[in-house]
Amino acid sequence: MPPRTDPDSSESQDPQEAPLRVAVLADSDTRWKWGALTAHRIAPGARVDGLLLRGRATPTVRQLDEVGVRAAGLREVTAAEFLRAADRGTYDVVVLSCVGGTVQAMLHGLAHELNGAERRPVTVTGYVGVVYEKLADGLLLRHGADVVLANSTHDAERFRAVYEGVGADPGSVVECALPFLGGAPYVPWTEAAGRPRTVVFAVQPSVPASRADREYLLRRAAGHARAHPDREVLVKLRSRPGEHTTHIEEQPYQKLAARLPGGLPPNCRLVYGHMSEVLDRTDLLVTVSSTAALESLHRGIPTAVLTDLGVREALGNHHFLGSGCLTSWDRLDAGLLPEADPAWTARQGVASGGSYEAAFDAARARVAALAARPALPPVTPYYTLTTAPGYLPGILARHGLDPSGAPRPGTAADRPASGLRRAVRSAVRDAARGAYRHGVQRVAPVIRRMGEL
Repeated sequence: MPPRTDPDSSESQDPQEAPLRVAVLADSDTRWKWGALTAHRIAPGARVDGLLLRGRATPTVRQLDEVGVRAAGLREVTAAEFLRAADRGTYDVVVLSCVGGTVQAMLHGLAHELNGAERRPVTVTGYVGVVYEKLADGLLLRHGADVVLANSTHDAERFRAVYEGVGADPGSVVECALPFLGGAPYVPWTEAAGRPRTVVFAVQPSVPASRADREYLLRRAAGHARAHPDREVLVKLRSRPGEHTTHIEEQPYQKLAARLPGGLPPNCRLVYGHMSEVLDRTDLLVTVSSTAALESLHRGIPTAVLTDLGVREALGNHHFLGSGCLTSWDRLDAGLLPEADPAWTARQGVASGGSYEAAFDAARARVAALAARPALPPVTPYYTLTTAPGYLPGILARHGLDPSGAPRPGTAADRPASGLRRAVRSAVRDAARGAYRHGVQRVAPVIRRMGEL
């Protein structure tokens, strides 16, 4: 993948100081977006390099273009290649924007790789959106990073409580906000706007999971368009068939729409694109529990979190209890425009106004202070062979590491590859990834349906 350049990456840097060098390790398009934007927020003027972890969800060129975040350099790496590159001589800060197990493996790998080194990079991690499941599991897998970012006051309190509850140091938790909030404040629609009132249904790859539930939501979106022919209803998609995001999408809405009885009405269509650009023309955002709801609330756009399939932890919409946004398609069809509770949005870090601009001050100061130190203490995650001997080795093994955090001897990942070997491995990897995606999105659903007969 060719590197990208960003001519403005050091625009705000003091010419008397060398810019910080930041690596963002990301394992999906969504996590690349969060990690890269976080890097620019917490280290203004830094040189940011993107290291895309090779795997099932490695973003495609199209996905990267849609995210729209630029970097000084961008390339795919294995876990072992990342660990070899992430020394203090190359990077001052490393943002681990990955699933929890990968973060834990990389922390142990760094602890082994940099053992005895005088200096090491500052490690930063966090969550890409709403934390509605696996709170304890995900947090403890992230423990050991120098900075664990919490996207709101609500999250910061929960994060510290989890760490304190197991006797782990909560000092790494730093409150900030989601880095991709922004855009122009919403101006309520009027007939003078020169465009139809626009309703956007923001879909999610894995919520809900079943075909029946997803078909139901699509039918209701189409039904809303039929009931309001003067409105435009957009179904905002995350990925094209065959592409992966943070979560696997086994029932793409594109395919469901093609089989929808009667099809989609003329004023209802599927759209791609950057969410912020879609929100620029949105008058009502509808979702089950997408992080897009937080982007919409930040702008002051009327936002509906659907209760049609219940308010359930499995759906994530329980996170919006008390928000004033929980409602149903029936009520939206009848003309309801939800009004968010301002106290709730403030605690969730999505309040508009000057408070958001200062939300990253504490994280910026913490990272700068750590990066300025001549040396940092060793990386010490909560999970060790003493605290989790039946859990940690499996996590490390999935990333080619032995229980000490060292690359397993004899594996292809623990030694640099020659140019020819890299080319062959790349071709095999691309073929395997295509086969995997075909199996996940076409074969597996068929097998499950057969099992239900």
